[in-house]
Amino acid sequence: MKNSALEKHIDSLRAGDMRAFDAVYEQTNRPVYFAILYIVRDKMCAEDILQDTFIRALQSLHSYQSGTNFTGWLIRIGKNLALNHIKRAKREVATDFDTDTYKYGTSETKIPFIFDIAAKHLAEDEYEILMLCQVAGYKRREVAQMLNLPIGTVTWKNNEALKKLKKILEKEDAV
Repeated sequence: MKNSALEKHIDSLRAGDMRAFDAVYEQTNRPVYFAILYIVRDKMCAEDILQDTFIRALQSLHSYQSGTNFTGWLIRIGKNLALNHIKRAKREVATDFDTDTYKYGTSETKIPFIFDIAAKHLAEDEYEILMLCQVAGYKRREVAQMLNLPIGTVTWKNNEALKKLKKILEKEDAV
């Protein structure tokens, strides 16, 4: 689905056709989810914030300017909600529940462990590009459009992130 098709669905949403929401959600949910996940580092929490992001976007759809990057607009809403969640969580008193049960990096799985390592050692932009290209399955050209970056920058940061992650994982296995 091209951006013109996305814009048509957005116009339909503005006109009150909620059937267009499915198409908009399918095209935009993955990059928004990974941007949120990078901030909160908790899968369940990221899913909740993703839902809140789309609710907020529907409520604020009138403020979106047609022709601009809709996915970028959604990512900004999601990041703001994620940051608000982090601020709120800092004020909360810790309970005795085992919160790590729901986070990536549990001993049962190796792949989420890689996500933790990537989030810990890579710069925010490298991590976001890596997640969008390697995990979410977007092409570098699509990621460049989503993040308003040149394709060369996306390609370079993706490759650098992969090299860094490979070195870190080689050190982990050597220990």
